[in-house]
Amino acid sequence: MPDFKLQQSQRAQLSAQQILSSQLLQLPLLNLEQRIYDELQENPLLELIEEKNESVDETGEQSGDDGDDGDGEGMFDSVDRFEARDEKRPEKNEQPKESQEGVLHFTVDTTPKENFIQAIQQDSFEERMLRDLSLREEIGSTELLIASEILGNLDDDGYLQDGLDIVADGLLTNHGVDVEPRDIQRVLHIIQRMDPPGIAVASLRERLLVQLELNQAASGSGGTAIIAKKLLDSYFDDFLNNRYEKIIKRMQIRPEQLEAAIKEIAALDPHPFVVYQDTGDYIMPDFIVTYENGRLTAALNDRSNLSVQVSDAYRDVLKNRKIPRGDKQFVRQKLNRAKEFASAIEQRRHTLLSVIDALMQFQYEFFVSGPSMLVPLGMKDVAEKSGFDLSTISRAVNGKYVQTRFGTFELKYFFSGGTTTDEGEELSTKIVKQYLQEMVSAEDSKKPLSDDRLAQMLEEKGIRIARRTVAKYREQMQIPVARLRKKIF
Repeated sequence: MPDFKLQQSQRAQLSAQQILSSQLLQLPLLNLEQRIYDELQENPLLELIEEKNESVDETGEQSGDDGDDGDGEGMFDSVDRFEARDEKRPEKNEQPKESQEGVLHFTVDTTPKENFIQAIQQDSFEERMLRDLSLREEIGSTELLIASEILGNLDDDGYLQDGLDIVADGLLTNHGVDVEPRDIQRVLHIIQRMDPPGIAVASLRERLLVQLELNQAASGSGGTAIIAKKLLDSYFDDFLNNRYEKIIKRMQIRPEQLEAAIKEIAALDPHPFVVYQDTGDYIMPDFIVTYENGRLTAALNDRSNLSVQVSDAYRDVLKNRKIPRGDKQFVRQKLNRAKEFASAIEQRRHTLLSVIDALMQFQYEFFVSGPSMLVPLGMKDVAEKSGFDLSTISRAVNGKYVQTRFGTFELKYFFSGGTTTDEGEELSTKIVKQYLQEMVSAEDSKKPLSDDRLAQMLEEKGIRIARRTVAKYREQMQIPVARLRKKIF
């Protein structure tokens, strides 16, 4: 007799609508625009709509030129406004009320804004390098393929960490080109000495040596340049760890000669790739926050005025009995998809507005007075305030930016832990790190501040944190220990 067992379990299954809404929510503005264009190409039942002039007052009533609601309308056309009756900041968990003094009042105004940033797309770093290479007489089609494979394997700092065999394998797999290692090395040598110099090297020492070589070729080799080259070639580890006395003794040079060589090395660029790596990508703020006449206003970026609605052109197809069943099925599927997409666009807009609403209430003083007023904030707080779950808030802030009068900030910037001052005020860890940076920048380079001394200086400001916490923050900021910051000249 078969053995039957009953088992009870719970499963959370997301609908297609939920999955689509989640995907659109985490897209930055530029990616969202591309996704909308792609959807318009694939679905004939979707169409672009123009922005409507409508507004929502504090009572929540809507008004506009047209009372009909289109699916997904107003994607970029909403402006959230908060007005402070005085300069007091609302309590963290306090809900704004119309009758209460010193709180924020919420209205919506869809007047088009002209102060949004416009981005201009430029060639990527790889495209510029390949174009410059193509102008060289010694570079042919095979060399360009090699160069493309090399540039495609660079890391975020412009280093070629993988060996030449990885480049050779990539050429064979992706292009069917079999080349000798010496051919790759020849192209690599050219790339390393192009502008910016020191790209596609394997280490910092090699990068500095390449730049030093080019400087010597341009200005001629002198005694200082020779010492600098020997310093990088044979005493690089001692140089990095500031073992100057050891270097002077082993190289048998005078302190002033070492000082001159170090100055020449310090003039080189250890990160030439940083300036070029993101020139093809632009930060497009999703929100613009302004503070004028006591009014704090947040606007969704409406520069594109892109929104979608379901077209009525195909609705009669479903009612026409002469249309084949297969065609009707196709139209019905596209119609459902169009409704889901338009609804997901509107849901994204609603979620983002709720998130910026909560952020402006929690970080009101930041938007009014500047980054020094940043307060500790967790995503859980915003989730509770907005009514969304934690994962939704995480997707909503990922890759999103807000433009303020103090600069453009990623939404993640507003979330940080904190500490309590002697006065009982909560202080963001970002502010503590800012104090540490200012202290290190102002220190005497011949007598750098130890972690203990930094902790004492913070305590003098009313901030009590342990020395190990100072060391942790310093390491996160990539500030060396005091011994390595010391200069003998």
